[in-house]
Amino acid sequence: MFGLLDSRPLLEDTYADWMFAVFGWALRHFDPVMFREETVLVTPSNEHFPGRASSTGEMANLIFSQVVGFAGMQHWPVRLLPPGSCVLEPDSGVRVAGHLRGARASGPVEPGGSLTISYDPGYVNNPEAMIAVFSHTLAHYLGSTATEPPPGGTENWPQVTEILAVFLGFGLMFANTALMFPRGGCCGGPSVQRSAAVSQHDITYALAIFAALKGIPPRAVTPHLKKSLRGHFKQALREIDKRHSDRLQACTQLMRA
Repeated sequence: MFGLLDSRPLLEDTYADWMFAVFGWALRHFDPVMFREETVLVTPSNEHFPGRASSTGEMANLIFSQVVGFAGMQHWPVRLLPPGSCVLEPDSGVRVAGHLRGARASGPVEPGGSLTISYDPGYVNNPEAMIAVFSHTLAHYLGSTATEPPPGGTENWPQVTEILAVFLGFGLMFANTALMFPRGGCCGGPSVQRSAAVSQHDITYALAIFAALKGIPPRAVTPHLKKSLRGHFKQALREIDKRHSDRLQACTQLMRA
């Protein structure tokens, strides 16, 4: 009574199926070896974002280069433009020979044009939001190279690319900033604006899937997660173990490919 016996899952099975399917799609297309051996849980801390800057632009470029590095996309022609710059999508897609990401990538990616992003300088004072949107933009460019559409189709692209950014290791920043409102932007291109497509609780569930796949214990996650989501994260881990072990195992098999 009074909800004490409420056993409803955090996610309906169809939604959980979709979320695991996105992880499976990412593992098939974006290097399972990189995910297994190089991808880390990126934390909003000096451990992962060291360094100082003397200006807003210098700080934005420092954060951007670190995000690109953790995504394993240093060889991609991604470029951060000054605030207010007009950013347009390249006319043609990215062409990749060899590995897409990480230490095994052999050479530069050949795009139809530079892959660029601008930013709102106001986000320098909220680096977690800036990290989230930079990584979301990288996930957009990376996801565009897949040879099959994502689970649920491209009409769910904003949601797919947020889950893909969690797959890249940036789930903490997405969960911690999911309630922020959008800022700025011009010309229809990507700019730093944190308008979440996936709710804070659902993106925390995706973070739990990431942690379960990587074998990351809760004690390594919760100190960096905002307090209101820590219990939800732990509950999601338990639910994944009890209700979705088959889905987790299927993704684990893809990691060994």
